[in-house]
Amino acid sequence: MKCLITGGNGFIGSHLADELIEKGHQVIVIDSFFSGKKQNLNSKIKLFRLDICNPKIFNVFKKEKPDIVYHLAGPINLRRKINDPLFDKGLSTIGGAKRILDYSHILNVKKFIFISSGGAIYSGARVIPTPEDYPAHPTSFYGLANLILERLLEEYYKMYKLNSIILRLSNIYGPRQWGSGVIPSFIKQILRNESPVINNNGKQTRDFVYIDDVVRALLISAKTKKTGIFNVGSGREVSLNELLKEITEILNMKIKPIYSFTEEETQRSALDCSKIKKELNWEPRVNLEEGLKMTINYFKNNTCD
Repeated sequence: MKCLITGGNGFIGSHLADELIEKGHQVIVIDSFFSGKKQNLNSKIKLFRLDICNPKIFNVFKKEKPDIVYHLAGPINLRRKINDPLFDKGLSTIGGAKRILDYSHILNVKKFIFISSGGAIYSGARVIPTPEDYPAHPTSFYGLANLILERLLEEYYKMYKLNSIILRLSNIYGPRQWGSGVIPSFIKQILRNESPVINNNGKQTRDFVYIDDVVRALLISAKTKKTGIFNVGSGREVSLNELLKEITEILNMKIKPIYSFTEEETQRSALDCSKIKKELNWEPRVNLEEGLKMTINYFKNNTCD
């Protein structure tokens, strides 16, 4: 089977590419120079260094004729301030996603899989863990952009029967993750003997899911005939204070955090994953302690990341 991954040079995409190649699939990656790290790339992939907004991507689709498209090149830059130059680049990913959908429809892609954000879509939810049918209420540009892309995908299914699945992910972590995630940030700071900075009082909760479990959900999504939206997470709330405690205990280090009250953020977040367990037979296999140990081990041996 031939699989195309947009954003395949990034954290999730590089792990997905490795697993697909391991299982004997052909992998095409579309990624720009600006995302991910070159050392993450599997030597067996076919790489096209293009931004998803570049119309030349149609030639890639036409030449390669992928069976499966994994659209991972999302609007990550919309997490930045609106005066950040990269914010505009984040906005452009909506138009880029429409191009990818058009090409997938025109060339009869068998399955289109889009990664969305559970935390950003369900911002401020009153039901925790939050199920897929909870009213979407994004409070950030990032969450809103993900919701727009979800709606686009739903329209392409209605109009063209483009077979698709949307995975709303919780907080993903694991080897190769760059420093913007809370877990790699904590680990790197502690390994440097620095005090991690926690916004507010650290009692805010998040749902953490290990990268291997996410990749397995992506693989299952390509095989199933089902369509729709599925949460992917642990279903467990973990406060940032608890998270820091677990990391310091694994490292056998005692470091106190610095609390910074700079901006408001969601106080509670966890995803209800009963739907994906029932319909796709997926559930997380890696618990937080085990996942943290593997992630810490990676950063101990890759201090340059």
